[in-house]
Amino acid sequence: MIASGAHTLILAPTGTGKTLSAFLWELNELIVSGSEEPLANAVHLVYISPLKALNNDIQRNLDQPLSELRERFAAAGKQFPEIRVGVRTGDTTPAARARMLRKSPHILITTPESLNIMLTSLRGRGMFSNVRAVIVDEIHAIAGTKRGAHLALTLERLDTLVGRTPQRIGLSATQRPLDEIARYLGGCEPGIGEGEPVFREVQIVDCGMTKKMHISVESPVADLGNVGGSVWPAVAPLVLRHIQASNTTLVFVNNRAQAERIAARVNALAEEEIALPYHGSMARERRFALEQRLKEGSLRAVVATSSLELGIDIGSVDLVIQLQSPKRVASGLQRIGRAGHTLGAASRGILVPTFRDDAMEIAAIVAAMRAGAVEPTQIVQNALDVLAQVIVAAVSVDDWKSEELYWLVRRAYPYHKLTRGAYDEVLAMLSGKYPSDIAGELEPRITWD
Repeated sequence: MIASGAHTLILAPTGTGKTLSAFLWELNELIVSGSEEPLANAVHLVYISPLKALNNDIQRNLDQPLSELRERFAAAGKQFPEIRVGVRTGDTTPAARARMLRKSPHILITTPESLNIMLTSLRGRGMFSNVRAVIVDEIHAIAGTKRGAHLALTLERLDTLVGRTPQRIGLSATQRPLDEIARYLGGCEPGIGEGEPVFREVQIVDCGMTKKMHISVESPVADLGNVGGSVWPAVAPLVLRHIQASNTTLVFVNNRAQAERIAARVNALAEEEIALPYHGSMARERRFALEQRLKEGSLRAVVATSSLELGIDIGSVDLVIQLQSPKRVASGLQRIGRAGHTLGAASRGILVPTFRDDAMEIAAIVAAMRAGAVEPTQIVQNALDVLAQVIVAAVSVDDWKSEELYWLVRRAYPYHKLTRGAYDEVLAMLSGKYPSDIAGELEPRITWD
């Protein structure tokens, strides 16, 4: 389906090669085209994911096969085309961003926010003229949020810039209902006036597989209703015992402070640095180093927030410990799925409650995980605050007729039922309809003639 050029949505368990399947055909096309003549100095493939850690991992996973292919071509006496891979996120240094403008990556790995920034830059948007395909990984983590509404509008802006709709490929292991996610991915052509839209066709690939998981629940104390103080001193020995019995353990917690505290408690108990914390507030260089060591299998344990929840390929992890409820079935599946992240391997996970209500919630989530009952994604509709942001971004680089911008917005699924009246009210607010002495945020942002 991907080879046919059709928009495609793929549902498959963690560790089964979804991302590789999305990249393979596009890589083949780049190699074939580049063998005939040098590839244009522009982006040909855009890969979007919600996490910077996942983006770094994807770059490493692309660099290695490209390097091996280059060696094979050289051994056969053939010239391998230059295929550049670049990452553009909030971590990217100013020097690297400047180099990217001069020498564009053929494969751009980015986040929704960074893509929006590049499309709003007069110099940055010039690199997208040759885009053939867009991969949206872990689409379930974006689609049901305002961040997802923002991305949907950004993709329509990209279509307008390119002059066509590049192929869209969506990937996830935990997405329901598939028809709704497909409509979000593909977008639509608006109906006449405010009539029903015509949704772009998206081919759905549901591989029908389920990831084999060994899930257990383990209490740190005999009775969570009668702890007699803090439960956390009993949690550290439990975590340490499992770390010492495994090769590499990934411990998930629900906030950054917990990641630091649990790592410190476990290390103090072990009398060595056996566990290291990982979260989004850490310096970029330290996060990169931890990710690399984790992939190499040289770390015994990492205590992480949701920053490592999605997609990252850590083949050495053989156990995941979740401290307290993951809150959602999808999050539980994603986190436990980091263990045994290879085809055919079982994922082993232990969930540790710290109070009675937490234990009840975990019991319900584990039952749903075993049944594969993932929460349905509800697409945020007509988020006017997001719409206002995107309007300001769009008119900052181009002059628009209000009618044309309205129809661009209506092509995004989260806005397919947006009325012209609501749209005009947003334009009026942004152009100074309300007195700014009420609030500084109401100062005019655009000029609307």
